[in-house]
Amino acid sequence: MEHVKQYIDKHQDRFIQELFELIRIPSISSVAEHKEDMIKAAEYWQKSLAEAGCDKSEVFPTDGNPIVYGEKIIDPALPTILVYGHYDVMPADPIELWDTPPFSPEVRNGKIYARGADDDKGQAFMHAKAFELMVRTNTLPCNVKFMIEGEEEVGSMNIAPFCRQHTEMLRSDIILVSDTGMIALETPSITVGLRGLAYMQVEVTGPNIDLHSGLFGGAVANPINVLTKMIASLTDENGRIAIPGFYDDVIEISRQERDEMAKAPFDKVEYMKNLDLDELSGEAGYSTKERTGIRPALDVNGIWGGYTAEGTKTVLPSKAFAKISMRLVPNQDYVKIGKLFEQHFLAIAPKSVKVKVQALHGGQAYVSPIDTIGYMAASKAAEKTMGSKPIPVRSGGSIPIITQFEEILGVKTILLGFGLETDAIHSPNENYPLDNFYMGIETIPYFYKYFSEMWQTKK
Repeated sequence: MEHVKQYIDKHQDRFIQELFELIRIPSISSVAEHKEDMIKAAEYWQKSLAEAGCDKSEVFPTDGNPIVYGEKIIDPALPTILVYGHYDVMPADPIELWDTPPFSPEVRNGKIYARGADDDKGQAFMHAKAFELMVRTNTLPCNVKFMIEGEEEVGSMNIAPFCRQHTEMLRSDIILVSDTGMIALETPSITVGLRGLAYMQVEVTGPNIDLHSGLFGGAVANPINVLTKMIASLTDENGRIAIPGFYDDVIEISRQERDEMAKAPFDKVEYMKNLDLDELSGEAGYSTKERTGIRPALDVNGIWGGYTAEGTKTVLPSKAFAKISMRLVPNQDYVKIGKLFEQHFLAIAPKSVKVKVQALHGGQAYVSPIDTIGYMAASKAAEKTMGSKPIPVRSGGSIPIITQFEEILGVKTILLGFGLETDAIHSPNENYPLDNFYMGIETIPYFYKYFSEMWQTKK
């Protein structure tokens, strides 16, 4: 398939410019003022899929942000691959920490710097360009469908109803997703597990108005003081989560499987250096990669209250807030965990404050077996382009909709990601190496080829 590299070499500058047009749209799904940008991003995807070769491409409205669907059916008797991605991105805050404006993409030192460069505009756009390559070189071996949503970063509220409403339209033999990472191009890996997520917001109320901290401090409970103490009590000295019943459904991984996981290369010193850390932290008795791959975690994602602007204001605040996420492992149910969290948080609150707990969104963990033709095709494709057999790994991240795809559409998902840990997704200066972008475009056609061949053989 020498034509693959030739096509990429010929069109790579155009690929980047087209991706940059998408990135320049600030499609931040969590901020209401960007509603028009969500529509623009969806329309750009619809146009891109049509130009790439889809015979049908359409923007479907939902109760939230639009979902883009595209398809090319060359023969109903052939297998069908459904590609999933998302066009929404995280907020760029804090803006002052970006070296360049987050929605003004540029290439520096072989990397694209911008919000969405990796997650997920860059990675999803690889699929559009790989599809275009196969169509224009007349090498597409199967049917292809695309489903690109705009709410992944806020919980994918409307894609499950969309799937239920359009089950026949979305019928496929495998779902292919690039919204995860790999160890390195020199050490390829395929994600076979994702942690689940229970995302909560808590509100602690003390007095009915903000008070003078000199006149009332020491006599009235300070909601921020109370909230921080409550949060601190959620984990113990060994890094275990102290919510009663939290670990009841956690399946302990065997020593043998942990030993296999440990074979994946990991440089702890380099890991700390990249993060500018002198020491790592986490649940006692587990390695760093185990803590993010096979163990649950609880983290505060944001905390606020009182006066935070420049200068001083001696105020005892009326309210304090925090957003708290719990990453879950297979067999833990995010709804159950959310209820356990709420019960515990209310129980540990002192009578001097009132507490409100709200579940924002969540999803179940996902594990993909490595003995399916989908995984084997992905492994063979990665080995073909990167020169070595990929390592199956479990990611600490979450894509809540993946488990619902299997429940609603009845097919497995292959997580063929090309991002790196150093890409700073969700952070200032998010980036994506050009080499990884082009490697994704090169690898995806091989996945199509090998999956189609294996599907035909199995059939």
